[in-house]
Amino acid sequence: MNKRVVITGMGVISSVGNDVETFWNSLKNGVCGIEVIDKFPTEELPVKIAGKIKDFNAEEYGMDKPFVRKQDLFTQYGMAAAWQAMNDADLHTEGEAQNIDPFRLGVYVGSGIGGFEVQYRETAKMVEDPSGRWISPLFIPTMISNIAAGNIAIKHNAKGPCLDIVTACATSSHCIGEAFHAIQHGYADAIIAGGCENATIPLGIAGFANAKALTRVEDPKYASLPFNKNRQGFVMGDGAGILILEELEHAKARGANIYGEIVGYGNTCDAYHATAPRPDGTTQAHCINLALEEAGFDKEKDNLYINAHGTGTHLNDLTETIAYKVALGDFAYKAHISSIKSMTGHMFGAAGAAEAIATVLALKEGIIPPTINLDCPDPECDLDYTPNVAVKSDITLGISDSLGFGGHNACVAFRRYED
Repeated sequence: MNKRVVITGMGVISSVGNDVETFWNSLKNGVCGIEVIDKFPTEELPVKIAGKIKDFNAEEYGMDKPFVRKQDLFTQYGMAAAWQAMNDADLHTEGEAQNIDPFRLGVYVGSGIGGFEVQYRETAKMVEDPSGRWISPLFIPTMISNIAAGNIAIKHNAKGPCLDIVTACATSSHCIGEAFHAIQHGYADAIIAGGCENATIPLGIAGFANAKALTRVEDPKYASLPFNKNRQGFVMGDGAGILILEELEHAKARGANIYGEIVGYGNTCDAYHATAPRPDGTTQAHCINLALEEAGFDKEKDNLYINAHGTGTHLNDLTETIAYKVALGDFAYKAHISSIKSMTGHMFGAAGAAEAIATVLALKEGIIPPTINLDCPDPECDLDYTPNVAVKSDITLGISDSLGFGGHNACVAFRRYED
């Protein structure tokens, strides 16, 4: 019999807050974290806005100065969110406070890109001097995308399964889903799961902008427009989201606080195009239905919330709307749906985890965070996308779905915890 898996800790670094309480309050109140970039010169760049992280001090999250000097921000963000989540869960692998076997604690933390800023900086050195003599000896172990997971495992003495899943924008949703199944099938008692990203650098902006993915709107507060007829592309965002997934009996035995239960997971591929989603929505719908089936979804009893991928690109929002209709039929019109990317920007490999946290808290509090700036809904996106203002609703089931370049689809399902 499969084991039940619950959420006992959470941590987040985002443009709308560097802790879960601030993050959630911002989402409920429709606070937009997108601003004009002031971290580096943007005069020559086609895009000058992003959901950048503000007031971040790595030393506040258990990292010392020597470590911080050596690490790309994507790792620092992941470490900070994991530190929050582990403290929140009150999990310890060592000393008198030990309450989990380190070989039963895993880390499934991914990044869509990895140490992008380090790679950008060191590549510039190589172009200037092809001998490579000035390339940092720390270049490789700070650039590779698995290093955040590795450093998190080192910090928390997690000696169990450790994976860095890389599926672009679906990365952290896949990390959470695979961690769920690993605990469900008995391979670990708890797993630190999620993702982290720091892609808003000049090279990242140029690459996504030239791929015609980014909006070029100059007003940061009216730029990320999921499901809006005026949408022109997504807004880049950075940060990290981490959830502690734990086997129910293990959590109960140590008296852990339980936020909710993870009950389903879907994973499919469009097998269609490198960047465009499959237009008929069938593969995305199948992914959603896999998660709903495992979650025991009942159209007669469940009040469903969907935390949409909702990037604000024309193809994503239209295809996602089609996928919900294919998956749910007429029930799609009864579901509560919203996109928090309207406030955070697109956090790439960290997006799914941040959105999973929002989904868990929406279930816990019975509040649907809004899709802000939805003042001109696209007639083709005609579902209930919770425009502009949060809504109270006694939701019983929440899903968060993510779609990544390469056709990667992921969906995770949650319920309020009931013993």
